[in-house]
Amino acid sequence: MNRLNKRILHLEIPDRMKRLPISDEGYPIPYFVGSVDGKADFRCADPEKFVICVRHERCWLCGEPLGVRRTFVLGPMCIINTNTAEPPCHYDCALYSARACPFLTMPRMRRNEKDMPEGHSVAGIAIKRNPGVVVLWTTRNYRRRRDPNGMGLLFDLNGAPERVEFCAEGRTATHDEIMHSMNTGMPILREMADHDRDPAAAHAELDQRWDKAMQLVTVKE
Repeated sequence: MNRLNKRILHLEIPDRMKRLPISDEGYPIPYFVGSVDGKADFRCADPEKFVICVRHERCWLCGEPLGVRRTFVLGPMCIINTNTAEPPCHYDCALYSARACPFLTMPRMRRNEKDMPEGHSVAGIAIKRNPGVVVLWTTRNYRRRRDPNGMGLLFDLNGAPERVEFCAEGRTATHDEIMHSMNTGMPILREMADHDRDPAAAHAELDQRWDKAMQLVTVKE
């Protein structure tokens, strides 16, 4: 049986996640993780587990039934777009992930996409960067919709969250860290707006969404 990595030994793992297997590197393997050649591949989401989580309202991270309040683990740009491709989680599972996951706690880490298997991705257009900051968005209100590009389901984060937290390097993010992440991500959204059918309208809407997102940042500071 593998032991937890010494980097995360000091963290209290949620009871629901204690049932998860441990990787060779010493990290709990989230429920959603797919396998390649019989071995868990953290880069991949198992499409069958995605269906289970959505249909039976289970946590994306531990696989156990969800309650009324649900937490989405987001990149900062998602609070501008107000949608995500990943199903919600229990709050304690999401917080543990934000504190323990190497990709989420090490800003310089990049995903190795070499030999990525097909059929294990999620919907939407992924922004392929490590944002350095993770957002925990807790809400009762969201809705599912089909990705207009035919890639699957997206989750619309309609309405104000009941709770929003920003994490960086496994701790609460500073205002400077949040703003750096958002400012460096915004050009990516600007470029997407440039390719919209109506670029002017797309940029105007993006500005409105930015202002609304800034209210969340201000509230938490």
